[in-house]
Parts: sequence; structure tokens; C-alpha cells
Amino acid sequence: MAIRRQDTLLFEKPPVIAAWAAVGGKKESEGPLAAGFDFLTQDAAFPDEACANWEQAESLLQQKAAELCLRKAGISRKEVDLALAGDLQAQCTASNYTMRALEIPFAGVYGACSTMAETLCLGAALAAGGLVHQALALTSSHFCAAERQFRTPLDYGAKRTPTAQWTATAAGACLLRGPGQTGVPVLSVTFGRVQDYAVRDINNMGAAMMPAAASTLLRFFSATGARPEQYDAIFTGDLGEVGSALLQEQMAREGVPLPNHRDCGCLLYDVASQNVQAGGSGAGCSAAVLCSHILPALQAGQYRRVLFVATGALMSQTTYLQGESIPGIAHCVELTKEGTG
Repeated sequence: MAIRRQDTLLFEKPPVIAAWAAVGGKKESEGPLAAGFDFLTQDAAFPDEACANWEQAESLLQQKAAELCLRKAGISRKEVDLALAGDLQAQCTASNYTMRALEIPFAGVYGACSTMAETLCLGAALAAGGLVHQALALTSSHFCAAERQFRTPLDYGAKRTPTAQWTATAAGACLLRGPGQTGVPVLSVTFGRVQDYAVRDINNMGAAMMPAAASTLLRFFSATGARPEQYDAIFTGDLGEVGSALLQEQMAREGVPLPNHRDCGCLLYDVASQNVQAGGSGAGCSAAVLCSHILPALQAGQYRRVLFVATGALMSQTTYLQGESIPGIAHCVELTKEGTG
């Protein structure tokens, strides 16, 4: 079970992430983490698989991540007790159609770009309590689908601002199991609180989400008494270059500097050469970095203990057009090197 301290659940007997998979598109295949992906495609429209549009392509991307994860775990979809999934499409339709194909008990989750951490938090709590034996946590995003929904269709040819981030065409999936099994133990989870600092620029998601990352980290350190230097790395996602710099400034002002901070939006791509402006974003960005880099490094013992703090901007296309500010949220997952949970 778990001990609750403020907003953090500390697991007395940690559940584990037993298997994971990352899939991506062409730009992800050209990035520095490409070797860690389980599947990469050069045509994210999937024309050979009869996808009629970008939205269907994203659902197929997510389905591939789920199936690869289950294959690596050595189980069938029928052995999964629950899938927790979400994406950026309206009503999480990419996940809905994925689950139509997989036929797994399903709870839809929406946390924007924080969805991977949110599904892990929920899945870990359920697994630690014995309410599920095997739970799938997954999410995705697709550059073309997201641009059409939140900004402008690609045919419009709008110029991107320097603060803008590139929505990843990627998906990540993790299989969670209860305590006592082999995998990467989840030591604790912290559910975030919505923060709104009146940012209204849809092309500056890093600034909109940074306060939520700072809030969740400060609450985690307050609840646990831990310090940043106890971790090999503290991963946020996806603040990009702009939000990462702001987070460093804010945490230093709070007296909690983060010398070991790294951002998934800055890791997925080579920001200097790949024309992604301030870095990567999208629900699939932090999910792909988690499953292609962070979890493999924990499995190999390259990291001993890390924090995974995925951030999300909680606006919709309607609220943005109404001139609303952009609230953010961040959820934190504490992970340690592979062993028995």
C-alpha cells in the first residue's frame, strides 16, 4: 500500500514498470535518441496501412506502442486488467480508437502533455493496492494532427515563432505490475495542482507550463524531505529551452536549484540542427523520452534514481479563441534502478 504525505503517495512496496516501448516518426528518427526507439517510420501518414488521415495515423502509432510493449512483456492483450491512455485530440479520440482495436478495459485520461506521468501515477497506485495485476499506461501525439487542431493546418504555411515547440509524432507505452516483480520500481507519485500565471501565448507553452513544474517539484521536496542532489537527473517534459530556463530561474529563487535538470523537449531533438524552434512538445514527447532513454538507462544501472515530471497545458482550441489564459499541470513519478519492487 502507500503512505500519503501531502500530495505524494510513497509506496511501502513499490509497483514496477515491467516493460515499455517507444515509437516515432521521421523527425524522431533523426534525433539523438533514435537508437532507443522500438519502431520508427519514415512516413507517419501510414499510407500502406490504409490510414485516411493524420488522426487515424496517430491511433495506429499508439496501437503499435501498446502491442510492442505487450510483446516485450511476453503477454497477450487479454492479460491486461486495465489500460490508462490519452492524447491531444478532442475527446482523446486517438486513444479511443486504439482501444476499440485492442479490446482492453479502458479508462481515458487527459492531462495534455502531462498524460504519460498521469497514467503512470494512476496505474502505479492501482497496482500497489492490488486492484490491478497488469496495467497499461500509454499516450501519443502527432505533429500534423495537433497543428490542425490547436494552431493552423499545415497547408496554411504559417511561420513558427522562436518560442514555439515541435509536437512530437511519437507514442510511449508502459506495463505496470504489482510489488515483488522484476522491473523498474516506482517509489512514489505526486499528483500536481493546476497553476495559471496568465500566459496567453499558445506559441509559448514552456512559459505556460513552467509554474506547474515548479509547484509540483516544491511540493514533492516538501513532502518527502528529499533534495535535488539525491537524484541522478530530474526530467521535466516538455518545457523546451524557454520553459527550462525559466524553471531554473524560479527554482533558484525558491532556494532549490536544479543542477541535474534535463527536459524531454530538449532531449528528443537536436535543437541546434533540426529546426524545432524551442524544442519538442506533445503528449508523445515525454512518453517517448521515458521509454527510449530514461527507463532503459535505469534498467542498465546508468541512473540510480530519477524524477520524471511531465507537464501539460490545459487549454482547448475553444478557450484559446475566447482569449482565456493557459493553465498548466505537472505530475511527478519517482523511479529507481531496475530490481524487484
